[in-house]
Amino acid sequence: MDSQQLRQLLEQVAGGGLPIEQALEQLRALPFELLDDAKLDHHRALRCGMPEVIYTPGKTTEQVVKIFGRLAATGQNVLATRADGDVAEAVVRQHPQAVYEAQARCIVLRQQEVEPAEGVVAIVTAGTSDIPVAEEARVTAELQGRKTCTIYDAGVAGLHRLLAHTQEIQQASVVIVVAGMEGALASVVGGLVAVPVIAVPTSVGYGANFGGVSALLTMLNSCAAGVCVVNIDNGFAAGTLAARMNK
Repeated sequence: MDSQQLRQLLEQVAGGGLPIEQALEQLRALPFELLDDAKLDHHRALRCGMPEVIYTPGKTTEQVVKIFGRLAATGQNVLATRADGDVAEAVVRQHPQAVYEAQARCIVLRQQEVEPAEGVVAIVTAGTSDIPVAEEARVTAELQGRKTCTIYDAGVAGLHRLLAHTQEIQQASVVIVVAGMEGALASVVGGLVAVPVIAVPTSVGYGANFGGVSALLTMLNSCAAGVCVVNIDNGFAAGTLAARMNK
């Protein structure tokens, strides 16, 4: 769809000849923006409810800055994940309104108000070392208008730390559980709540943790009903899934 076709579409809507719902269906298939080394999907928010997100590892600083700038030009909110300090500094230099969430390793530019959803996403970690992944989930969920509460360092090695927050966890609409080592915390939380539990295995742990594989298998084998599992260290996926569940 070129600019002339888009103009005609808008005129049809304004003139009452085309229902808004049909126009939106046509807009869902609008083409991407072609850069030298990227194809930017500017209409992902229309299809999926959230704009395209920049995964920074493997990209040069120049590529991240360029992609960030093109996404920002649309007026949408922009999120870049797994960004180190040097990349973040370069982006913020070009976009002073952007914020670097260092613990989450995310660069966030808020340009649009997002309609808030009812309910709260509770985010629980087994240990302090799991917090970076949990923070990525928190930033992702909050950028989509979800309220969050965080309960950090409440693993099964000291179960009373978790039980002290039982009421808070049970009042949440969705619970994200982030744990490394053997990943047992997700099953424990799953046995305490009547809402979906999103388990996030992390690569935190000694050798037999196998970079998060042991936690992943434990979570997949959870005996608690209502537990789903995302990939190792994938806080972004957990935050997105929680936001959709809590929509």
